[in-house]
Amino acid sequence: MLGLINRAFEGFLRDTYGADIWEQVGLAAGLGFDRFESMLQYDPALADRVVSAAALVLRRPRETILEDVGTYLVSHPNLERLRRLLRFGGVDFVEFLHSLDDLPERGRLALPELELPRLRLVDQDGGVFRLYCQMPITGIGHIVVGLLRAMADDYGMLALIDFDQTLPSGEEVVAVHLLDYRHSNGRAFDLSALI
Repeated sequence: MLGLINRAFEGFLRDTYGADIWEQVGLAAGLGFDRFESMLQYDPALADRVVSAAALVLRRPRETILEDVGTYLVSHPNLERLRRLLRFGGVDFVEFLHSLDDLPERGRLALPELELPRLRLVDQDGGVFRLYCQMPITGIGHIVVGLLRAMADDYGMLALIDFDQTLPSGEEVVAVHLLDYRHSNGRAFDLSALI
């Protein structure tokens, strides 16, 4: 697995809690190094060890940390380019949700080795969706919950987004209930700013 996923965990811990906490997590996880390399392959079990170590060091539930990582990926100023890339998925939150099925392929256009979660959206009508997520990292659905909550805010959508269940197949299910399409103005987004 590319180091980008592990770098996201590292960046979240460094940016949110500081270098000392990252060092403690690295020791607790038995890393033996102080930084992940973005383009290197790592065993998926290593990411699980880092998250478990972070839960131990921070004395917070693993699921909460994973949700916070998802929020961090969209809302932290250091990752503005990722937020902008995600906003290309649609002019509103509903279009964005429907674009998630194609996200792994779009990511591979930029980085052919990139492994993003496989996502499958099921529209249950009436503003109710189920998003099925699969990736070798246990808890990917919780990361997606944090990311979707941040993106809903970004678009100005009031939505109830929660982890639903893990299926026997290993897929993790996220429930999305859209409540108010015009809750707020959302964050500004200008397509021309990238050009």
